[in-house]
Amino acid sequence: MKGLVIGDFLLPVNILERIFQGDGVEKHVTDFQTAEFEVESRSKIRDVWRQFEEHGPSGVPCPAKIAELMKDAEVLAVHICPVNKEMIASAQDLKIILSARGGLENIDVQEATKRKIPVIHTPNHNAEAVAEYTVGLILAETRNIARSHYALKHGKWQEFYPNSSFIPELNELKIGIVGYGANGQLVTRKLKAFNCEILVSDPFVPDEVIRKDGFVPLKLEELLKQADVISLHVRLTPKTANMIGEKEFMLMKPTAYLINCARAGLVDNNAMIQALKEKAIHGAAVDVYRSEPLPDDDPLLSLDNITLTNHRAGDTRNSYWNAPNLMRRELMKYFNGEKPRYLANKQVME
Repeated sequence: MKGLVIGDFLLPVNILERIFQGDGVEKHVTDFQTAEFEVESRSKIRDVWRQFEEHGPSGVPCPAKIAELMKDAEVLAVHICPVNKEMIASAQDLKIILSARGGLENIDVQEATKRKIPVIHTPNHNAEAVAEYTVGLILAETRNIARSHYALKHGKWQEFYPNSSFIPELNELKIGIVGYGANGQLVTRKLKAFNCEILVSDPFVPDEVIRKDGFVPLKLEELLKQADVISLHVRLTPKTANMIGEKEFMLMKPTAYLINCARAGLVDNNAMIQALKEKAIHGAAVDVYRSEPLPDDDPLLSLDNITLTNHRAGDTRNSYWNAPNLMRRELMKYFNGEKPRYLANKQVME
């Protein structure tokens, strides 16, 4: 079979092409070509991804050279390169599409399904990175680590902070995990070391599974009432958009903290700003925003009870370099006649 690897600024070809090297894949993909989807910087990549999120896989044009190479490809591996309806339709020999990301906004999965082309993605490739960062943000916000650093850098020995009346230790807190997928599960395991009580809310995971793992399953409303820290680990869908809004902030304890390393759209931004301004909750830590980079006049920048980082949670060497290994193993399942675990359109193999 003929393969095509399309790398980019974040995941270059020399790393992504490892998909076709090892585990026996080379016996099936005996020849492959490479190409680069050229985006010159991280800021430009964010612009590209915003177009995908707003307009789908046709939101960004694909270079003619890549579209031409696709016509002969049987196995396609991409990271952020668009794979739109027209490209799939013109690739008459295409048998399978591999994405080195969890999200599939750049791939027309519907068209691939129509053509009975499996689409494999890697939703867990940065799970460890995001889980570690989440724990880091919990500590940074509750213990004022970032604020203390900032104050010292600006010549101030700061003694008092927005939560000085109640600076907690994690071992005395209830941590609420909203979403018990790969990221949520990893966060709970890491938090176990702090001896805190862990509450979990996920309507798609049976309560007995959560209890078996040693945690307390709750409905979202009850979790919001009980938790001292609420950490979001949910995918953004029409049903989850703005799932944390004014009503939900009102349910939280006045000493609660909200942590969001998932998607900005999960939280009603205006409601969060209001809750922080009015001290309806103690604080928040956020790594994702509706507009990136943040505008200079964004109200979040004027608040003293929020820790802000610039979308760094999944940004480790391992998170990018692990993706080809994950895809290679999933691809071998396909070649062995098994259903890949991370198949976005399962119906094509039923």
